[in-house]
Amino acid sequence: MEYIKSEKPEGCIFCKNSIRDDEFVLYEGEYSFVIMNRYPYINGHLMIASIRHVGNLEDLTSDEKRELFDLLSISIKALKDALNPEGFNVGINLGKVAGAGVDDHVHVHVVPRWSGDTNFMTVMGEVRVIPEDVVKTREVLLPFFQKLQLFSH
Repeated sequence: MEYIKSEKPEGCIFCKNSIRDDEFVLYEGEYSFVIMNRYPYINGHLMIASIRHVGNLEDLTSDEKRELFDLLSISIKALKDALNPEGFNVGINLGKVAGAGVDDHVHVHVVPRWSGDTNFMTVMGEVRVIPEDVVKTREVLLPFFQKLQLFSH
């Protein structure tokens, strides 16, 4: 409801020099970063985005693509270790008609799934059911990404 009722700010939620909320950035690499979805479909919903403001997958450099997909793999591992999901939905929505909420900045959704989760509510009733506050989930996930920071430098 917070998102639905709020006035939408101008700018890009993925650009550091725009309206990105760095509180939810779990890891920042050279070309890409991992950020929690402020209004997730389910606990642990992450997004991996290019640092550079690029709207088309084919416009990413090889280095940007490589790091983006390396961070996808790392994010899945961190979510497995931290939250023990039984599966994942991984997706890239390219263009408004494909469901992209932000269609001018490439990003990958990583959505952990559990048997019996309520993700169908979003599809059937345009309702989201989140059993844990996103800030609490951030506290659980952040140590896994902080370990990554230590090894990457």
